[in-house]
Amino acid sequence: MPDGRLQDRIILITGATRGIGRAVALRFAAEGATLVLTGRTTGALEEVDDEVRAAGGAAATLVPMDLTDYDAIDRLGAGIFERYGRLDGLVGNAGMLGNLSPLAHTDPKVWDQVMGINATANWRLIRSMDPLLRTSDAGRVVLVTSTVGHEPRAYWSAYAVSKAALEMIAKIYAEETVTTNVKVNILNPGATRTNMRARAFPGEDPETVKSPESIADDFLRLIEPACTLHGETITAQPTPA
Repeated sequence: MPDGRLQDRIILITGATRGIGRAVALRFAAEGATLVLTGRTTGALEEVDDEVRAAGGAAATLVPMDLTDYDAIDRLGAGIFERYGRLDGLVGNAGMLGNLSPLAHTDPKVWDQVMGINATANWRLIRSMDPLLRTSDAGRVVLVTSTVGHEPRAYWSAYAVSKAALEMIAKIYAEETVTTNVKVNILNPGATRTNMRARAFPGEDPETVKSPESIADDFLRLIEPACTLHGETITAQPTPA
Protein backbone atom coordinates (compact mmCIF):
# COMPACT_ATOMS: atom_id res chain seq x y z
CA MET A 1 0.00 0.00 0.00
CA PRO A 2 1.45 3.44 -0.90
CA ASP A 3 2.15 5.92 1.86
CA GLY A 4 -0.82 8.04 2.87
CA ARG A 5 -1.06 11.80 3.14
CA LEU A 6 -0.32 11.61 6.88
CA GLN A 7 2.23 8.82 6.83
CA ASP A 8 4.13 8.75 10.15
CA ARG A 9 2.67 12.10 11.23
CA ILE A 10 2.09 12.31 15.00
CA ILE A 11 -1.39 13.72 15.55
CA LEU A 12 -3.30 14.38 18.77
CA ILE A 13 -7.11 14.33 18.64
CA THR A 14 -9.24 15.27 21.65
CA GLY A 15 -12.75 13.95 22.08
CA ALA A 16 -11.87 10.99 19.88
CA THR A 17 -14.31 8.38 21.18
CA ARG A 18 -17.42 9.27 19.18
CA GLY A 19 -18.95 11.57 16.60
CA ILE A 20 -16.59 13.86 14.74
CA GLY A 21 -13.51 12.88 16.76
CA ARG A 22 -13.97 9.19 16.02
CA ALA A 23 -14.58 9.82 12.31
CA VAL A 24 -11.49 12.00 12.07
CA ALA A 25 -9.37 9.43 13.87
CA LEU A 26 -10.39 6.70 11.45
CA ARG A 27 -9.80 8.94 8.43
CA PHE A 28 -6.36 9.98 9.64
CA ALA A 29 -5.43 6.39 10.43
CA ALA A 30 -6.33 5.42 6.86
CA GLU A 31 -3.78 7.99 5.69
CA GLY A 32 -1.00 6.53 7.83
CA ALA A 33 -1.09 8.83 10.86
CA THR A 34 0.28 7.82 14.24
CA LEU A 35 -2.53 8.84 16.58
CA VAL A 36 -2.67 10.06 20.16
CA LEU A 37 -6.32 9.94 21.21
CA THR A 38 -7.95 11.41 24.30
CA GLY A 39 -11.37 10.73 25.74
CA ARG A 40 -13.08 10.36 29.08
CA THR A 41 -13.22 6.56 29.26
CA THR A 42 -10.73 3.81 28.57
CA GLY A 43 -13.35 1.46 27.13
CA ALA A 44 -14.55 3.94 24.52
CA LEU A 45 -10.98 4.74 23.50
CA GLU A 46 -10.21 1.04 23.14
CA GLU A 47 -13.22 0.62 20.86
CA VAL A 48 -11.93 3.36 18.55
CA ASP A 49 -8.46 1.82 18.63
CA ASP A 50 -9.95 -1.54 17.61
CA GLU A 51 -11.62 0.18 14.66
CA VAL A 52 -8.38 1.92 13.72
CA ARG A 53 -6.47 -1.36 13.67
CA ALA A 54 -9.27 -3.19 11.88
CA ALA A 55 -9.00 -0.59 9.15
CA GLY A 56 -5.27 -1.25 8.81
CA GLY A 57 -3.99 1.62 10.93
CA ALA A 58 -1.30 1.41 13.60
CA ALA A 59 -2.32 1.06 17.23
CA ALA A 60 -3.01 4.47 18.75
CA THR A 61 -1.69 5.90 21.99
CA LEU A 62 -4.78 6.11 24.21
CA VAL A 63 -5.02 8.75 26.92
CA PRO A 64 -8.13 8.62 29.13
CA MET A 65 -8.44 12.04 30.70
CA ASP A 66 -10.68 14.88 31.77
CA LEU A 67 -9.52 17.95 29.85
CA THR A 68 -10.34 20.17 32.82
CA ASP A 69 -7.50 18.40 34.63
CA TYR A 70 -5.04 20.94 33.30
CA ASP A 71 -2.03 19.37 34.96
CA ALA A 72 -2.86 16.21 33.02
CA ILE A 73 -2.59 18.21 29.79
CA ASP A 74 0.92 19.25 30.76
CA ARG A 75 1.76 15.62 31.53
CA LEU A 76 0.38 14.65 28.12
CA GLY A 77 2.69 17.15 26.44
CA ALA A 78 5.65 15.77 28.36
CA GLY A 79 4.66 12.22 27.45
CA ILE A 80 4.42 13.03 23.74
CA PHE A 81 7.85 14.66 23.88
CA GLU A 82 9.37 11.65 25.61
CA ARG A 83 7.85 9.19 23.15
CA TYR A 84 7.98 11.07 19.85
CA GLY A 85 10.00 14.26 20.33
CA ARG A 86 7.51 16.31 18.30
CA LEU A 87 3.85 16.77 17.42
CA ASP A 88 2.74 17.22 13.81
CA GLY A 89 -0.93 17.94 14.37
CA LEU A 90 -3.45 18.91 17.04
CA VAL A 91 -7.21 18.58 16.53
CA GLY A 92 -9.04 20.32 19.37
CA ASN A 93 -12.39 18.60 18.94
CA ALA A 94 -13.63 17.85 22.47
CA GLY A 95 -16.58 20.01 23.43
CA MET A 96 -19.40 20.39 25.93
CA LEU A 97 -22.84 21.83 25.21
CA GLY A 98 -24.02 22.58 28.72
CA ASN A 99 -27.61 23.76 29.03
CA LEU A 100 -29.44 25.91 26.53
CA SER A 101 -31.00 28.64 28.66
CA PRO A 102 -31.10 32.42 29.10
CA LEU A 103 -27.76 33.84 30.22
CA ALA A 104 -29.29 35.02 33.47
CA HIS A 105 -30.50 31.50 34.25
CA THR A 106 -27.25 29.64 33.50
CA ASP A 107 -25.91 27.68 36.45
CA PRO A 108 -22.43 28.98 37.40
CA LYS A 109 -21.06 25.43 37.67
CA VAL A 110 -22.28 24.59 34.17
CA TRP A 111 -20.81 27.86 32.87
CA ASP A 112 -17.41 27.02 34.34
CA GLN A 113 -17.50 23.46 32.99
CA VAL A 114 -18.37 24.57 29.45
CA MET A 115 -15.78 27.33 29.41
CA GLY A 116 -13.23 24.93 30.88
CA ILE A 117 -13.68 22.25 28.21
CA ASN A 118 -14.34 24.42 25.16
CA ALA A 119 -11.96 27.33 25.74
CA THR A 120 -9.51 26.96 28.62
CA ALA A 121 -8.57 23.35 27.83
CA ASN A 122 -7.68 24.32 24.26
CA TRP A 123 -5.53 27.18 25.52
CA ARG A 124 -3.80 24.74 27.87
CA LEU A 125 -3.29 22.32 24.99
CA ILE A 126 -1.69 25.07 22.92
CA ARG A 127 0.45 26.09 25.88
CA SER A 128 1.69 22.53 26.34
CA MET A 129 1.95 21.46 22.69
CA ASP A 130 3.39 24.64 21.15
CA PRO A 131 7.06 23.60 21.58
CA LEU A 132 6.29 20.19 20.07
CA LEU A 133 4.40 21.70 17.12
CA ARG A 134 7.26 24.09 16.42
CA THR A 135 9.64 21.13 16.36
CA SER A 136 7.65 19.58 13.51
CA ASP A 137 8.54 20.42 9.93
CA ALA A 138 4.85 21.23 9.38
CA GLY A 139 2.91 21.60 12.62
CA ARG A 140 -0.83 21.89 12.07
CA VAL A 141 -3.61 22.93 14.47
CA VAL A 142 -7.35 22.60 13.83
CA LEU A 143 -9.77 23.91 16.46
CA VAL A 144 -13.45 23.08 16.13
CA THR A 145 -15.92 25.94 16.43
CA SER A 146 -19.65 26.48 15.87
CA THR A 147 -21.75 29.01 14.00
CA VAL A 148 -22.93 30.39 17.36
CA GLY A 149 -19.35 31.33 18.15
CA HIS A 150 -19.60 34.27 15.76
CA GLU A 151 -23.36 34.70 15.26
CA PRO A 152 -25.16 35.57 18.54
CA ARG A 153 -28.15 33.35 19.18
CA ALA A 154 -30.51 33.53 22.14
CA TYR A 155 -30.24 30.80 24.79
CA TRP A 156 -26.94 29.35 23.60
CA SER A 157 -25.29 30.89 26.65
CA ALA A 158 -21.95 29.44 27.77
CA TYR A 159 -21.52 27.28 24.67
CA ALA A 160 -21.66 30.26 22.30
CA VAL A 161 -19.42 32.38 24.53
CA SER A 162 -16.88 29.56 24.84
CA LYS A 163 -16.72 29.10 21.08
CA ALA A 164 -16.25 32.84 20.57
CA ALA A 165 -13.37 32.67 23.03
CA LEU A 166 -11.94 29.64 21.24
CA GLU A 167 -11.98 31.46 17.91
CA MET A 168 -10.05 34.35 19.41
CA ILE A 169 -7.56 31.95 20.98
CA ALA A 170 -6.99 30.39 17.56
CA LYS A 171 -6.62 33.73 15.79
CA ILE A 172 -4.15 35.08 18.33
CA TYR A 173 -2.12 31.89 18.14
CA ALA A 174 -2.14 32.14 14.35
CA GLU A 175 -0.76 35.68 14.58
CA GLU A 176 1.98 34.49 16.89
CA THR A 177 3.05 31.62 14.61
CA VAL A 178 2.94 33.40 11.26
CA THR A 179 6.72 33.14 10.76
CA THR A 180 6.96 29.49 11.85
CA ASN A 181 6.18 26.10 10.28
CA VAL A 182 2.93 25.97 12.28
CA LYS A 183 -0.43 26.58 10.58
CA VAL A 184 -3.48 27.27 12.75
CA ASN A 185 -7.05 27.15 11.45
CA ILE A 186 -10.63 26.98 12.72
CA LEU A 187 -13.15 24.50 11.35
CA ASN A 188 -16.91 24.93 11.67
CA PRO A 189 -18.55 21.53 11.02
CA GLY A 190 -22.05 22.99 10.74
CA ALA A 191 -25.05 20.77 11.41
CA THR A 192 -23.62 17.29 11.93
CA ARG A 193 -25.12 14.05 13.23
CA THR A 194 -23.64 13.90 16.74
CA ASN A 195 -24.90 13.30 20.27
CA MET A 196 -24.38 16.99 21.04
CA ARG A 197 -26.53 17.97 18.06
CA ALA A 198 -29.26 15.57 19.23
CA ARG A 199 -29.26 17.20 22.67
CA ALA A 200 -29.49 20.69 21.19
CA PHE A 201 -32.22 19.75 18.68
CA PRO A 202 -34.11 16.81 20.22
CA GLY A 203 -36.95 17.00 17.71
CA GLU A 204 -34.71 16.88 14.66
CA ASP A 205 -34.52 13.80 12.44
CA PRO A 206 -30.80 12.92 12.57
CA GLU A 207 -30.93 11.56 9.05
CA THR A 208 -31.58 15.09 7.76
CA VAL A 209 -28.08 16.29 8.77
CA LYS A 210 -24.72 15.17 7.48
CA SER A 211 -22.67 12.39 9.07
CA PRO A 212 -19.35 13.00 10.87
CA GLU A 213 -17.65 10.80 8.28
CA SER A 214 -18.71 13.15 5.48
CA ILE A 215 -16.59 16.01 6.87
CA ALA A 216 -13.47 14.07 7.84
CA ASP A 217 -11.74 15.14 4.62
CA ASP A 218 -12.05 18.79 5.69
CA PHE A 219 -9.95 17.98 8.75
CA LEU A 220 -7.50 16.05 6.58
CA ARG A 221 -6.94 19.03 4.28
CA LEU A 222 -6.18 21.31 7.24
CA ILE A 223 -3.92 18.87 9.11
CA GLU A 224 -1.76 17.57 6.26
CA PRO A 225 1.69 19.10 5.64
CA ALA A 226 0.55 20.45 2.25
CA CYS A 227 -1.94 22.83 3.89
CA THR A 228 -1.00 26.48 3.36
CA LEU A 229 -4.04 28.10 5.00
CA HIS A 230 -3.33 29.99 8.20
CA GLY A 231 -5.60 31.90 10.53
CA GLU A 232 -8.68 30.97 8.51
CA THR A 233 -12.17 29.92 9.56
CA ILE A 234 -13.38 27.14 7.29
CA THR A 235 -16.93 25.85 6.99
CA ALA A 236 -17.10 22.13 6.34
CA GLN A 237 -18.04 21.00 2.85
CA PRO A 238 -19.27 17.43 3.18
CA THR A 239 -17.91 14.78 0.85
CA PRO A 240 -20.75 13.17 -1.15
CA ALA A 241 -21.59 9.66 -0.03
